[in-house]
Amino acid sequence: MLEHHLKEIASVDIFKKGRDQSLFVGRPFYFDYEKAQILISDAWKNRVKGVPQGTFLLAFYDGEYGVHEAILLRALTPSKLPTDNDIVSSMIEYYKDGTDISGLSGSKDKSNLDDYTRYEFSFSGLECRVLGSFYKIQQIVVEDGEEKIKEIVEFGADLENFYSANNYSVYKATEEVLHQIVNQRDNGVVAGNENEFKIGHIRYSSSRRFQIEQADVDVYISPQDFIGKRTALFGMTRTGKSNTVKKIIEATAEISKKAPSKNLIHKTDLVEPFTKDGAPGFPTGQIIFDVNGEYANPNLQDKGTAIFELYSSDVTRYSVLDKPGFKVMKVNFYREIENGFELIKSYFDTNRVAGDYVNNFAAVNLSEPDDKNPFGSEMTRHDRIRAAYFCCLFKAGFPVSSGFKIKFKGNAEINDGIDPSKGISPQQATSWFERIWKIYKENEFFSKYENDKGHEWADDDLKSLIIFLTGFKQPGEKSSVSGYKKLRVKELHDLHTNVIDKSFEEEIPELLRQGKIVIVDLSQGSPVVQKLFSERICKAIFNNAMARFVDNTPNNFIQFYFEEAHNLFPKKDEKDLTDVYNRLAKEGAKLHLGMVYATQEVSSISSNILKNTQNWFIAHLNNEDEMRELKKYYDFSDFTSSLLKFSSGNDKGFVRMKTYTNPFVVPVQIDRFLANKGL
Repeated sequence: MLEHHLKEIASVDIFKKGRDQSLFVGRPFYFDYEKAQILISDAWKNRVKGVPQGTFLLAFYDGEYGVHEAILLRALTPSKLPTDNDIVSSMIEYYKDGTDISGLSGSKDKSNLDDYTRYEFSFSGLECRVLGSFYKIQQIVVEDGEEKIKEIVEFGADLENFYSANNYSVYKATEEVLHQIVNQRDNGVVAGNENEFKIGHIRYSSSRRFQIEQADVDVYISPQDFIGKRTALFGMTRTGKSNTVKKIIEATAEISKKAPSKNLIHKTDLVEPFTKDGAPGFPTGQIIFDVNGEYANPNLQDKGTAIFELYSSDVTRYSVLDKPGFKVMKVNFYREIENGFELIKSYFDTNRVAGDYVNNFAAVNLSEPDDKNPFGSEMTRHDRIRAAYFCCLFKAGFPVSSGFKIKFKGNAEINDGIDPSKGISPQQATSWFERIWKIYKENEFFSKYENDKGHEWADDDLKSLIIFLTGFKQPGEKSSVSGYKKLRVKELHDLHTNVIDKSFEEEIPELLRQGKIVIVDLSQGSPVVQKLFSERICKAIFNNAMARFVDNTPNNFIQFYFEEAHNLFPKKDEKDLTDVYNRLAKEGAKLHLGMVYATQEVSSISSNILKNTQNWFIAHLNNEDEMRELKKYYDFSDFTSSLLKFSSGNDKGFVRMKTYTNPFVVPVQIDRFLANKGL
């Protein structure tokens, strides 16, 4: 029933329905490729229930019979008429005479203005933006096996030509006509079909005296606009950003259920990214970085139903703390050696923990050598380096599992008979390295070793670790430094666990490849922990997608959601294009990785990310600096004045929306999350 109704709306002829005389608003007196100026009157404005800023208007070409062309306009601001100076002079004279001019419609007092003067005073100018043009073309289509010539309406986001202004008449777009304008689709797709999602309805202004009297015009989004694309949501706190994110998550989850292939298949079996009906080829994975905890936990804001409850069978929740219903998102530093070391280095870098011995420690190579011969010199050196690293962790207080042994070739004769090659406890290994460093310059074993081998027993990496472990930059306990104490910080200890066998960096990509929803609850982590975990997870997913891409293996779509993105993303002037968030923005499309990010300020986000963003939802912004940044993108310059105005009790969810398939910005009131569940 609904689909039939939508098809009826989609089949409405703009050139007939749009020319309703009751919707006439005026005639243009100036036209160019970018702007038009229209003569309107108070009576015409009142008849069409007002012309708020942002209203969509249609200027129909009247110059030739049989020519079907309508120029789409957006109302911007009053414009000056050539006669305005004379009108203003007359008004001023009228005011000076002290004549009562309060005779408005419905007033008890009759205006003393004569009819001619009242008529002259009622006209004004309206400046409009030219958004493009609708026109009819003839196209050959196949119906019931026969070729037929059919007239179709197309839209172009510019003007191919324009004529003298007197050849046009202007009408307000409403109801079915407005529905077609704001829900444009290619290839005959009906907006609002079973594979699309209602996001809200048209809203022009904060004041709604006239708009309340008119039927809502629904606005639909196609999941194809968002899946695999970059989407931004900007606006001050409590303007509805999170609500919009939840609507997008809901739309993606619902359309994902219709994927024809439920599991990723062999790389030789090719599947298109989307079906003809608009569903993704495989179920879409979604990962939410939940800084405030509103997606992962029950909350009053959604009337008791958070995302994890709505899709409980498909959701896996992770947290940095041990909580019922959550998987612990930590790393076993003793087992996931390189991952744990990367977290330490990221912490040092983020907190500017520096110094020559710190830099040397962070530069140590803990990866296994290419030559894995257990009796070879490369593996011997690697085992010593890894053992010294374990000792640094142990001495810094990182808990170790029961029975954990450290094993390496250590030459028992130089250290009181302790033989590390048989496996020793972390405490014994720590004492062993401390003793070695104390006698390193004095014991003849080391000088003889250097003379025989042509290089020292301890290479540069091992020395860097021993310095960090002992706290002395020179053998013999000389030149003391903080060393391992740099690791005695709560942020790093909160990242470690001694019980996990499988890393979350392996597990999360596996869940997303199955089309599941992963919620990472970062609400109880410090900003450093939030940044470290989000970056590590993003890198793991990106690397997984890149490896599959290089191997010519299908990638299902994966959507990233970032709340409070300014805490995670690189800043505006950041030039490092290797940052994972910049790579997601610039390279994510080919890897089927999409991202949705929300924050309060346009200027807080890297320009590299902004330049690659296709979908925009803009709510209230409260300063001119943000407006200057916003005006660089699409046609948001038309809305800068209205975006500065905000009524906190009335404007939540009132956004200006630009989607991938729509060639211009549309003002929309976003529906409340869960108001209309499902497609």
